[in-house]
Amino acid sequence: MKIAIGSDHAGFEVKEWIKEQLAGSGVEVEDVGTHSEASVDYPDFAAAVGEKVGHGQVDRGILVCGSGIGMAMAANKVSGVRAALAFNEETARLSREHNDANVLTVGARTTERSVIPEIVRTFLSTPFAGGRHERRVEKITELERTH
Repeated sequence: MKIAIGSDHAGFEVKEWIKEQLAGSGVEVEDVGTHSEASVDYPDFAAAVGEKVGHGQVDRGILVCGSGIGMAMAANKVSGVRAALAFNEETARLSREHNDANVLTVGARTTERSVIPEIVRTFLSTPFAGGRHERRVEKITELERTH
């Protein structure tokens, strides 16, 4: 699996930590930045990860900012992206099983660091359930096309 990862300044430390956690896991990680704690604008990095996911250059994306909210909002503006803010294992699992989320957002200031590895692992390992959820995801895609 190949993922793109990005953060703003508030999420930089957690992004780097997630990369360390993924080292040796067989997941190829492409870091689109930011590369320091200097102040930056989160939509720039949400777009960078979103475009890689939306264009099929990577399988999934992970974004980290202070709350995870801004990254989710910005990433969801990119065609083909279904970004979900997860704050525990259950929300990560449901985002994949029911919504076929392809971008995970995490809040560096709002999520206990001890649960982040399980959130990431669950997001990366959980398959989309399909079935009744398929038509709902198709409706999300249709909204994207028509609005």
